[in-house]
Amino acid sequence: MQMVNAPATPEFSRAVPLSEIGAATRPRHLVADAGERAALARRFGLLALDRLEADVTLHPDGAGYLVEGRLRGEAQQACVASGEPVPARIEEDFRIRFVAEAGHDAADAADAADAEVELDADDCDTLFHDGRAIDLGEAVAESFALALDPFPRSPDADAALKAAGVKEEGEAGPFGALAALREKLEKK
Repeated sequence: MQMVNAPATPEFSRAVPLSEIGAATRPRHLVADAGERAALARRFGLLALDRLEADVTLHPDGAGYLVEGRLRGEAQQACVASGEPVPARIEEDFRIRFVAEAGHDAADAADAADAEVELDADDCDTLFHDGRAIDLGEAVAESFALALDPFPRSPDADAALKAAGVKEEGEAGPFGALAALREKLEKK
C-alpha cells in the first residue's frame, strides 16, 4: 500500500467547527459514499474500498480535543508478490487527540509548548487542527489506512515469489549458503 499525504481537500471530509463542540459528547456516525471510497482507494493504492464507516465521539480534552471511535472497513489490496486481490477487513477502535497548530491558536500553542508531556502505551495519536475545525472523516480515513496490512499476501504469494527467483528467509544469508553446501556434500 502506498501512503500519500492528504490532499488539500480530503476525499472523505466531515469537518466539525470547533465552535460546535460542547462539553458533552455527541456520537456521530460517518459513512463514506461510493465516490469518496473510490477516491480514497486511489490515494491509498487499493484495488477497491468497498466499505468505510465509523462511530465516533468528539469532546474537549485539556488543551485539545479527543476523538474516540470504532471504524469498520472492507477493501481489496494487491498482493505484494502476485498482484492478486487480497481482501482486507478492518474493525478496530481508535483514539486521536487534536491540538492546535502553532500560529492558529496562540494561547493553545503556547500552553502546548510549555507543557511537559509523558506518553505511554495507552496514549493516543496526536494530530493538528487549524483552529477552526476538526475533520473527523480524514481522521477515520487515515486510521483505516494505517490499520491495513502493509505487505498483503495472497495464498499464491509463496509460489509467485519462488517462480520469480526470490529466496525464502532460510535460503538467504550465511546459514542458507551453509545448508546449500551441506546438500552438495551429502550428494557426493
